[in-house]
Amino acid sequence: MEAREAYEAARAGEALLVDIRYAALRERDGLIPGALVVERNELEWRLDPRGSHRAPEATGHDLRIVVICNEGYASSLAAASLHRLGLHRATDLVGGFQAWRSAGLPVTS
Repeated sequence: MEAREAYEAARAGEALLVDIRYAALRERDGLIPGALVVERNELEWRLDPRGSHRAPEATGHDLRIVVICNEGYASSLAAASLHRLGLHRATDLVGGFQAWRSAGLPVTS
């Protein structure tokens, strides 16, 4: 999914943005307002709607999830992993956080 499309989907309440960047990158570059921050090594635990350690936002298998990493590589693998959990609408942000920022979309420090 492209950055502008992800922004509009999240703003309309149609998608959950999930930032999997590690802490040093988030501290260096900032955060996407409203994105759920989940470290990559916890992603499946936190987003599996049937899991005992799920995030409150993980409401069901039809949830549209947009995974965001730094440049769009790790997020592709993470989205594929979420598909294996049955989250069939999971996708990732093309170009990652860097594409989001380059598009002039909101970032907080």
